[in-house]
Amino acid sequence: MEIFPATDIINGKVVRLEKGDYGKMTVYADSPAEKAKEFIKLGARNLHIVDLDGAKNGSPENFEKIREAAQIEGLFTQVGGGIRSEEKIEDYLSLGVNRVILGTAAVKDFAFLERAVKKYGSSIAVGVDAKNGRVAVSGWLETTDIDSFDFCVKLRDAGVNTVIYTDISKDGMLSGTNLEIFGRLNEIEGLNIIASGGITFDDEIKTLRDMNIYAAIVGKAVYENKLDLARAVRIADGGTFD
Repeated sequence: MEIFPATDIINGKVVRLEKGDYGKMTVYADSPAEKAKEFIKLGARNLHIVDLDGAKNGSPENFEKIREAAQIEGLFTQVGGGIRSEEKIEDYLSLGVNRVILGTAAVKDFAFLERAVKKYGSSIAVGVDAKNGRVAVSGWLETTDIDSFDFCVKLRDAGVNTVIYTDISKDGMLSGTNLEIFGRLNEIEGLNIIASGGITFDDEIKTLRDMNIYAAIVGKAVYENKLDLARAVRIADGGTFD
């Protein structure tokens, strides 16, 4: 299983939100690139980057800061937040970003998603953010009536290879993740699930690994020293808790 440390960006700084609440923000670093280099030293091979300003406002707003992080050698990078046009997809892929995440655009313009998947294949992932089992969009500020599990099946049927699924109620709470939903999602054949939202404990990494979940995103627990990133990578790779 792969581990993706999360780097969420507001006004160029690395932050974490609590349950997606922009009013409950903690700043952890001034430079996403420097934070990424710290992650590499701890064994990280991947980086999950979200432009939260872009997610909220509908257009990427931290492009230069993301460029600095995405061009660091040795990292597989995936980027999301406000990517709602083919031009923006091209912009990020041209930086060397490995995978572009569509969120609101995938929900509100499914035809656009289908065109993107047809053209860019596995370089496109979809972020499915769930609040009480329903898909949330626009930086989690708007909740739709779309069932999140059914939407994941629809994405698979449309040719999407990878879904980043976040349980918003767990995100940033340091109280554990929703293992039940990831077990259910993992039964969708042909879809790689990246688990996100509240992953805090070593045994959750092991459980997700043993489920054969493709990857897990770790965020606030790492920033708050509740979860040791180097150990999490070792466990995900099949190692022990030691």
